[in-house]
Amino acid sequence: MNPTHRTNIRDLVLAALFLALGLLLPFLTGQIPQIGSMLLPMHIPILLCGFICGWRYGLAIGLITPILRSLLFLMPPMFPVAITMAFELAVYGLLAGLLYQLLAKKPVNLYLSLIGAMIGGRIMWGLAAYVFFGLNGATLTWQMFLSAALLTAWPGILVQIVLIPAIMIALKKSGRLESRQAAA
Repeated sequence: MNPTHRTNIRDLVLAALFLALGLLLPFLTGQIPQIGSMLLPMHIPILLCGFICGWRYGLAIGLITPILRSLLFLMPPMFPVAITMAFELAVYGLLAGLLYQLLAKKPVNLYLSLIGAMIGGRIMWGLAAYVFFGLNGATLTWQMFLSAALLTAWPGILVQIVLIPAIMIALKKSGRLESRQAAA
């Protein structure tokens, strides 16, 4: 088996794992939407998928996860919440993988990639929410955007900034990340 084929299989299996985590982690919030909005449990596996499997898998898993979770568990509600989250998480996975791929593998660039992905995803959420909430007869004001994107979500943002680099650094130190990237 050639190394490229082995890497593709590994990335596919890992992407499936991140999809499963994205479906299951929100159960930790006890299905209380306010806590889920604060801790953002679905975001973590999507960002990790982008970093570890690359932007293509990050984009795909980010797009699929909220929609599949809505279909399976009816949470988040499909329209407009899961749809807007699909756009947001797709950009999270895309930018995490793309920025991490393009920047030198230094700890500071890991944080820059993460923060860039988080900002890009939040901007996409705002644009998608503006469109889809508008189709639903609601208006997304600048104050509502800031409240949902930053003020309510700050605990989840903090968790992501602490947890994701810690996981990535631990994977790098263990040699798991290098073996994956060397085979890519």
